[in-house]
Order: sequence, then structure tokens, then C-alpha cells
Amino acid sequence: MDHDMKSGDITSFEVSELAFDVRNPRMAEFDTVGGEPEVIKMLWEMMDVEELALSIAASGYFPHEPVIVAMEGGSNVVIEGNRRLAAVKLLCQPAPGRDFNDRIPRISPERRESLARIPGLLSTREDAWRYLGFKHVNGPAKWSSYAKSKYIADVHRNYGKPLDEIARQIGDTHNTVRRLYRGLMVIEQAERLGAFSHDDRWRGHFAFSHLYTGLPYPGVSEFLDLQSASDEMQDPVPAERKDNLRELLVWMYGSKSEKKPPVIQSQNPHLRWLDAVLANRKALAALRQGVELSLAFEISRPSSNLFEEALVAAKQHLERARGILSTGYDGSKELLRIAAAAADLAYDLHEEMERKSLPKRGRRKSSE
Repeated sequence: MDHDMKSGDITSFEVSELAFDVRNPRMAEFDTVGGEPEVIKMLWEMMDVEELALSIAASGYFPHEPVIVAMEGGSNVVIEGNRRLAAVKLLCQPAPGRDFNDRIPRISPERRESLARIPGLLSTREDAWRYLGFKHVNGPAKWSSYAKSKYIADVHRNYGKPLDEIARQIGDTHNTVRRLYRGLMVIEQAERLGAFSHDDRWRGHFAFSHLYTGLPYPGVSEFLDLQSASDEMQDPVPAERKDNLRELLVWMYGSKSEKKPPVIQSQNPHLRWLDAVLANRKALAALRQGVELSLAFEISRPSSNLFEEALVAAKQHLERARGILSTGYDGSKELLRIAAAAADLAYDLHEEMERKSLPKRGRRKSSE
């Protein structure tokens, strides 16, 4: 596997002349807008720059970790190493008014002078895509699923690389590249159709993994009439399923304009619950009417499963009560009546279950 880049030797760059890469897929997840101060603030708050700043303040900048720089629009854009660049800029260029200034380590004039220039490798996005893909999509410094999908789509569109080649170059053997790409295509299609807006989602963080993970589920896939991940389609959802697509994304991400929080609070177990609901007509109708996901999920479940769980739970509770009878029962007549009622219910339940378990012929004979 070749992850090398066509580039020159490692050199050094003036930190003040290095620009952040606002096209970086990882930043796209947080809808970064504005200039350098806003980018630095986002990196500090969202991407653990504080840890890097503490390390660099204590030990200096490690020369074996060069940033990767591309000349774009007359600027030296750091296409790999934005967190390191933010840490160095914060250490060397104090600015008043930052709400986290008191957490930025103080460094000596000598350390500040040593950080005025940092090692860098001059390259291009096209030459660097294999290395960056291996490192951040399938390697040791993984991005979020949304950042990965953006990166895969950028390489596929901008450099004409087939998805199979991208997967091969970054060592993906689990069809992850195709599934990430399809997830992004669904989101982008929804945005084009006006069925979804990043700005309208309930929470600031975009939990793309809900969609990326859920699309292969049978209930979700059938609800959208979704095309296969093997088809590199920009519109994986048929146009007539636009309303279903909007509903699904509101259930996953909520809507500020509609004042609807997402029903998916955590991927496990809520995503599986939603999948089951989408595959059941009655449960889906209940969810659409505003019933909580947990209750809609109960509607979707087979009666046999609910019966078994209720029976097992009843047995466990009775066993627990039996275990603490000697110390927990105070002679109360009311508790005795409750126990008698439970005994009657257990007897009736057992009789009915036994009757239903007999063969039909046996049941006829027993009634003669």
C-alpha cells in the first residue's frame, strides 16, 4: 500500500504566514464561519487543542511532526496539522478578550522564539490524499464519520478517484468507504430537496453516525426505498420518498424551527428502536402522532416477546421477595392480600398456558 506524497524535503514556515484550512472535512462538521479567531476558538473548544498547547509549551515542537502545507490562492494553507498550528499560534500570539486565555500556558521568550517557525512539508491536496485518508479515515488518528465522508466525497469528485480505489489505498476492507459516501449523498440530497438543514438541527454537534449506521438497517432502508451502497448515486432516495426522508432526519436530528427534539437521544438502543418502529405500520403511525419512541417501540414488538419478558420479570421479582421475606415482611394483612392475589394470578396464568400448550385433540378430550 502506497501512502507516500509527491513533495519536496521538509522545510520550515513562519507561523504568522500559515493559514488554517477552512475546507478541512473535520472543520466542516462544526459549520465554522468567520476568520482566524473564530477558527482558533472552535479548534480549542471542539478538538482538544489545550492538550497540544500544554505539550508544546513543555517540550517544544517535535521536528518529526511537520505540518503539510499547500500553496492555494497565494496563501500557505495547512491541509494537515491545524490543531498543532492553533496550539502554536495561541502560545506565541496572545490576544485579549479570549474567554479561555487563563488556560493557555505561559511560555518563556526563548520558547516563543523557537516556535516562530515550525517544520512543514510542501505538497498539494491531490498528492496528499492517500496519506491523509489512511491516517484519518482508517488509521491511527481517525476523524468523525461525517468528516470521513466529506473527505471521501472530495477525493472522489475532485480527483476522479473511484470509491474502490479510495478504499484500497486507505486499507478499508469492510465497505466503510461506500457506506460513508452513501450516507453523505443522502444528507446532501435532503439538503437539495429542502428536507434537511444543518442550521435547523436541534443540537450543535452533527451526529452523522446516526444516519451512516442506520441506513443499512432493514426498517430504515425500506422506509426510504434506499438504493444499494454499491451504486454510486448522488440521489440514493427516490423523489417520491422525500417526505419520509424529512421525517427520518427530524427523528434523528430534531428541528429547531418545528420545535421538535430528536427521538434519538443515544445511538444504542434508540437507533434500533427507530428501525423496528419504521418497519411496523401501527408503531409508525403512533410515532407520527407524537408518541414517545420507547412506547412506539413497544407497539412494534411481537406479543410473544413481550409476554416472555413480563413472565421472566415477574418470576425474578417474586424470587427477590421470597429472598427477603424473613426480614422484610412485618405481618401486614394488606401485603398478605397482595400475595394472595399474585398467587391467584399465577395459578390462572399457568392453567391458561397449560391449556393452550395441549394439542388440539387433547383439548377436545379434556372438555368432554
